[in-house]
Amino acid sequence: MRHKPKKELYFMKKFGMVKKIAASLMAVVLAFAAAGCTNENTSSAQSSSGQSTDEKLKIGVVQIMEHTSLDTIRDSFLEKMEQLGYGEDKVEYDIQNAQGEQSSLSTICKKFVGDDVDLIVAIATQTAQTAAATTSDIPVLFSAVTDPVQAKLLTDPEHPDGNVTGTSDAIPVDQVLNLCQQLTPDVEKIGFLYTSSEINSQVTVEEAMKLAEEMGYQMQLMTISETSELQQAAQTLAQETDAIYVPIDNTIAQAMPVLAQVGIDFQVPIYTGADSMVLDGGFATVGIDYTKLGAQTAEMADKILTGTPISQLPVETLSEFGTYINPDTAQQIGVEIPQEIAEKATMLSKEE
Repeated sequence: MRHKPKKELYFMKKFGMVKKIAASLMAVVLAFAAAGCTNENTSSAQSSSGQSTDEKLKIGVVQIMEHTSLDTIRDSFLEKMEQLGYGEDKVEYDIQNAQGEQSSLSTICKKFVGDDVDLIVAIATQTAQTAAATTSDIPVLFSAVTDPVQAKLLTDPEHPDGNVTGTSDAIPVDQVLNLCQQLTPDVEKIGFLYTSSEINSQVTVEEAMKLAEEMGYQMQLMTISETSELQQAAQTLAQETDAIYVPIDNTIAQAMPVLAQVGIDFQVPIYTGADSMVLDGGFATVGIDYTKLGAQTAEMADKILTGTPISQLPVETLSEFGTYINPDTAQQIGVEIPQEIAEKATMLSKEE
């Protein structure tokens, strides 16, 4: 048996070690390459989404004051946003209430602009007007604006020409007056009451009075400027008319129990512009469901947040209306609801 020279053994061992080192180095290179691909893919995924998973959208929600109608819209909007995937894990909501103060409303809207929110949701006409006057860049989505053209928020509801669009709570005034004929056929004179500073109320009452005149009703009009004047104005109308009609009016809605009590004291039916005002003691209305309006506003918000231009989002109005009656108020003012109307109407009562 021949022994290999020591020199040959040395080179064989050395060559084997080199191969092992080379293999180790290759494994390291491959590992780094794989890691690089993974990082590249991750970066691509982040860039394709256009937003880091840690970033949240910012939405400012503001209402002029607190009352049932506006609160219902706000709560329904937030609930629907959650259903659409805009929960608090994805969105930072700044929810504000101006408590009826214009100065507070202006401050809130300016704060939204300073915080560079992605969307301002403005509930009610005065709120929308203030938000629109504060920014021309951030999208402003309004809700519960009866007539956005009269409010000078836009010039064409079908083709918004700025940064403002939203949902309207316009109501079928003729159907409310028809309901008055059906439920209280003895009414000959209707009193109309609204807040002089609310353009949406003025527009609605003007339309209602025109229709009432065509239907043969006598009319009396009164306005108030603040809630402290409501009771006296309502008492005057209740003494001089057979029924009172109030439109969707934030100032009156905030103090609706006061007006409702006047109606009960004088046995005069109070016809309102909103289901929530019936819930708060009014007698009856034909109007929209504010829960549905809030949800519809959220669906428009989703379109804005996913890139649809405001110009492609016409103002939306609910097409479905319902008859709403407060059975407790009906009993207290001595009005019996015909069975055919009661079967189709929604009965609203705080006790239910």
